[in-house]
Amino acid sequence: MPKKKNTKKKRKPKYSLKNSKKRIVSKKKYQELIKKRQHHKKLSLKERKQLDEALFINYCSCIKSLKYDSKVKDYLEYPVCMSSIYKKRGFKSPKGVTVRCSKYK
Repeated sequence: MPKKKNTKKKRKPKYSLKNSKKRIVSKKKYQELIKKRQHHKKLSLKERKQLDEALFINYCSCIKSLKYDSKVKDYLEYPVCMSSIYKKRGFKSPKGVTVRCSKYK
């Protein structure tokens, strides 16, 4: 009978939010893209990807900041950040966005 090998699951690398924030668009460009999407103006594929990435990074950093804040009750950071980043601007939140945030440290 063959022996079983002890195999450990490999951990996926965590990405840095700090480095990710450096890659996103400038604040001015970010505001322009948000205005464009809110007023249903045509966005190019590149602009759409930039905006989606920027919204996602801002959402994740919002969660991280509220998660370790003692004033906020446990698990309330998710609806608060979802509301402030996506819902109040009239955007639909992408599926699985909270799960994707776990990849960032």
